[in-house]
Amino acid sequence: MNQTDSLDALDDAVAAAAFRRLVRHLRKRHDAQNIDLMGLSGFCRNCLADWIRDAGFDGDKMQARALIHGMPFDEWKAKYQTEATPEQMARMEESLKKNGGAH
Repeated sequence: MNQTDSLDALDDAVAAAAFRRLVRHLRKRHDAQNIDLMGLSGFCRNCLADWIRDAGFDGDKMQARALIHGMPFDEWKAKYQTEATPEQMARMEESLKKNGGAH
């Protein structure tokens, strides 16, 4: 059975506006650590950077991360990233298993 995903019918401008809103939201929510996003949902800001590259962004990995984070990744990491606990790492590993190889 070959069903079309209703997301494919979403206007690209609407999808782009929603994506930009998501990224801007994450730029404000530094308390939402990437490790916690990974543990809950199986993706994080760095994944979004990878996904824009997969979609055709011309920049390299660090340029994509800077675009998503709103600053160079190393600066964001130094300012906002906390040390991951063993519990956070375990949740992330379990969550990634649910992605079925897709990340």
